[in-house]
Amino acid sequence: MNLTRLMVLGTLTRHGPRHGHEIRRIAEVTNVGEWGGVSVGALYRELRTMEAEGLVAAVRTEQVGRRPARTVYAITSEGQLELAMQREQALRSIHWWPDPLGVALSFAVAGTDRDELASWLRTRRETFALTAAQLAEDRERMVAKGYLDPFQATVMYRGQLHAEAEIRWHDEFAKILAGLPPEEDGGGQARGRPGANMEGTPDPDGDH
Repeated sequence: MNLTRLMVLGTLTRHGPRHGHEIRRIAEVTNVGEWGGVSVGALYRELRTMEAEGLVAAVRTEQVGRRPARTVYAITSEGQLELAMQREQALRSIHWWPDPLGVALSFAVAGTDRDELASWLRTRRETFALTAAQLAEDRERMVAKGYLDPFQATVMYRGQLHAEAEIRWHDEFAKILAGLPPEEDGGGQARGRPGANMEGTPDPDGDH
């Protein structure tokens, strides 16, 4: 699944022939590089690659004043087949991305200063709160200006809900962290006992 290719082919199908700068501008206005995994910086390269593969075709060049000439691309019949395949893969995908926080909390919190951990997670929560507020503000503004159709607006709302869910999780985790006895690290083991095994009993070898 190539999300940059999906975005470009979908844009050409929806809006008709466009040059790379117009497609890039659409990507920047919708901020799809941030939330959609589209490589905005690779759009021109992707257009050239798809032209070589016969998925898009150069239909004309346009030049305004002394600006550089720009190649206008249209999607081909082969491109429509590629779009259908990429679209189906994306719509059917259930993609759980890597979770660095989950790995750290599950395996690497032993010995971490609890106040420092709480501080890191408060900062993380604040970032999600800012993200949720910004998404809500941007969505309302872009809908009001007619930049987003209903599907695009609800995709942004989905991102807002994800951020709000993270905020709720951080609040729950903060309660758990605050309620832990001072000698526990949250993983079921006492802190400061390097010779303990998974059951919390001393390991006779002390190095397994």
